[in-house]
Amino acid sequence: MTERILSAGVVIVRRVDGEWRVLLLRAYNYWDCPKGGVEPGEDPLTAARREVREETGIDELEFRWGGEFIETPPYSKNKVARYYLAATATADVKLPISAELGRPEHHEYRWLSFDAAARLVVPRVAAVLGRVSARLDEESQ
Repeated sequence: MTERILSAGVVIVRRVDGEWRVLLLRAYNYWDCPKGGVEPGEDPLTAARREVREETGIDELEFRWGGEFIETPPYSKNKVARYYLAATATADVKLPISAELGRPEHHEYRWLSFDAAARLVVPRVAAVLGRVSARLDEESQ
């Protein structure tokens, strides 16, 4: 059996006019939340925080839901994406130049409603966003 490759990221949310918005990044035609590979010996949550900082410049994350995470089913050579949930007050996103690529890793970012975000992402990411949206809705009941 092929070894599972873990990628870690964060579904970042913030309140805009009383509504939750989620941050998506675009690389070519692919939209996703900030995420990337977990380095050897690195804790997945630490990797997720690092990826957010590297890909967006956002340092201020509030993991008010603790260390809970959602994982996708395996895809693309047995890769599994683990997403944590965090809130931020930061609206400004930077798309810094990646040292490895010599250009920004992403072409664009958007703060979107969960419905709008679900229409842009692949089904496995849409399922994650659906679970996060339901979790946030439960809290506001």
